[in-house]
Amino acid sequence: MTGGKSIGATAGLREIASNVFWLGLPGRTRTNVYFIRSGPAWVLVDAGWAKDARRIENTAKALFGATTGPPAAILLTHVHPDHAGSARYLARLWDCAVHLHPDELPIANADFETMVAVAGPLDRWVVLPLLRAMGRRRRQAALERSTLGALARPVEPGHGLPGLPDWECVSTPGHTPGHLAYFRPADRVLLSGDALVTLRIRTVRGLLTARPGLSAPPWYTTWDPTLAAESIRRLAALSPTVLAGGHGTPLTGPGSEAALSAFVSGRQHSSDR
Repeated sequence: MTGGKSIGATAGLREIASNVFWLGLPGRTRTNVYFIRSGPAWVLVDAGWAKDARRIENTAKALFGATTGPPAAILLTHVHPDHAGSARYLARLWDCAVHLHPDELPIANADFETMVAVAGPLDRWVVLPLLRAMGRRRRQAALERSTLGALARPVEPGHGLPGLPDWECVSTPGHTPGHLAYFRPADRVLLSGDALVTLRIRTVRGLLTARPGLSAPPWYTTWDPTLAAESIRRLAALSPTVLAGGHGTPLTGPGSEAALSAFVSGRQHSSDR
């Protein structure tokens, strides 16, 4: 595994493929965001936690300079707070839209009933009980502080991506109902979000030790494990040469395809036993 080449004095920023830049954010879960340049435009993929807004903003300034202008869009893989946390602030700062799958829109717009319907185990055990205990008015007020509202725009597989004419979005539901991955066919660079990560965060031990390695999305925050497994197989079929997930150091280099193939084969064999 390698994170690619570092970019000057910009701490934590590395180029993992041509015009694809990875910023690993501090914290136990090692959440990632990506900056992609395509021609004169650039976009941000995922937006970290709310506390990461200033770091992302400063990194964009250092990478693209003041003369490049704001991004064509912010693209989200899914609407979990460690991936969409800064999206509202940054979209307002840059006067751009936030693009995500239509099935993520109700969550992005603070629809509590939808949150209940698509909750993962951790949501059911911890988050939802806390929200219910707040009462309807306080709960709605809290949710509305992070809602994307009119900033949100739907994007679907088979349609173009704003600012990225050479990229495609790939439907990868399971971790959330509308999870998306982003793929550049020309050199098979894949930004997989949490559908497939390079940090072993499926267990508490893995999360605490931050061990590198390919992993399915965390079971404790995953809506539908069966769909999540199908999405991993869909991503493996793309034979990516670069696999950059939502957590962990991106997988690059000549052994990337073989590592992913072995991982998928191992999952299939373990499920057969």
